[in-house]
Amino acid sequence: MSADEVRRSLPALGQLLKACVEDGAGIGFLLPMPQDEAEAFWASKLPAIESGEAFLLAARQGADIAGVVMLVKAGADNQPHRADVAKLMVHPEHRRKGLARKLMSAIDGLARSENRWMLVLDTVTGDRAEKLYPTCGYQKVGVIPDYAYNSHGHLDATTVFFKDLR
Repeated sequence: MSADEVRRSLPALGQLLKACVEDGAGIGFLLPMPQDEAEAFWASKLPAIESGEAFLLAARQGADIAGVVMLVKAGADNQPHRADVAKLMVHPEHRRKGLARKLMSAIDGLARSENRWMLVLDTVTGDRAEKLYPTCGYQKVGVIPDYAYNSHGHLDATTVFFKDLR
């Protein structure tokens, strides 16, 4: 999505984020999740998207944004080959249709086009996504206990993964 598309889609992106957090996704937010806070999160990503430091890919089902994933380029001079995969989310109503896997495949192509071949991500240990990433070619690095609070205010571990696209 271009920055203009993101700007026009802030309400829909906010609804997606809100629905995923309310469904228990461990993506950095606590309940309750007000719509304006969800939209503000996406608005905060606009400068990075405009500068080309981050990209947002969307999967659509009809007119709906059914899922998204971000690629965020590493900013350090010594990491021109690396990027983080972030905020993979599929709306609860659109799950079990292969959208997450399609988004992860698309992020690989985007990373390659940006000369980023080392991808890194983390996910809540025990979350459904933890099982997805190895099937997309990611290798588990390890688990960090008590990494972050989940949407309900309890500490969860996170599992770190990487993928080498070379």
